[in-house]
Amino acid sequence: MKKLHLFLLLLVVAGGLKAQDNTSSGEHREQKKSKPVNSFKAQEELENVYEREFSVGARLNSDGWSGFLEKGYRSSRTKVTFFQFEFAEKKDPKEDKKSGAIKGVDQYGFVYSEKPYIYGKQNNFYQVKIGIGQQRLIGGKANKNGVLVNAFYYGGLSIGLLKPYYVNVIDPNDGVTVRTIKYGESVQYNQAFLDRDKIIGGGGFGKGWGEVTVAPGVHGKTGLRFDWARFNEVVSALEVGVNAEYYVKDIPIMVNSDPKKFFFNAYIALQFGKRWNKKK
Repeated sequence: MKKLHLFLLLLVVAGGLKAQDNTSSGEHREQKKSKPVNSFKAQEELENVYEREFSVGARLNSDGWSGFLEKGYRSSRTKVTFFQFEFAEKKDPKEDKKSGAIKGVDQYGFVYSEKPYIYGKQNNFYQVKIGIGQQRLIGGKANKNGVLVNAFYYGGLSIGLLKPYYVNVIDPNDGVTVRTIKYGESVQYNQAFLDRDKIIGGGGFGKGWGEVTVAPGVHGKTGLRFDWARFNEVVSALEVGVNAEYYVKDIPIMVNSDPKKFFFNAYIALQFGKRWNKKK
């Protein structure tokens, strides 16, 4: 009888140990199974922690356009220092593009004409800009479908490039010869430059590059950047902001507009790129 009791006791103890072992194994398997899920979820919800980023973009300004390259260095969880190179062109609100004079009709009935021109334009004004800025996190992504919101400020040097604008006109001296002129050559040619009846068409983009003059200046901007990239290693952002520039000499763009040194505009931009961690 004692042996039977001992046998039953051993059987109960063995069953309990087996059940405990199964429970422990099940919990271990469940933890192991859920670990990648939790890790992925954490990766989704964590804010951007990549150390480097590079992007390219384009801006539509209220007074022109620009394209840029940007390199960023993360100094903390919420702060990125970035360097930027930008090339831009400013337009005057009075610019009015006209079609060139009709040259003729070909054998197939297609009309061909001279190059279009902008009436009264004195100079093309381009800018080469370099600068440094910082962006600070003000709103993180709740998940991979969220939006990362940064405020930024930026400033640097600007090199203004003034390229004379040329048009083709009927030479006022003989009324027959076609001559390519710019504003400021002489009083007589200045009158022809502004005479719509004598203008045939534009002088072409390549004309005037050998006469470019330089106007040094400074620039700065501030605004908000909204990064909607699905994965943090990708940069896909919309930027809105305001920009100010000052040059050391007057910039004449149109003959009938006063030249100025200070420019202010609003803009919207798109940029795309990638982020990564530096190699240890």
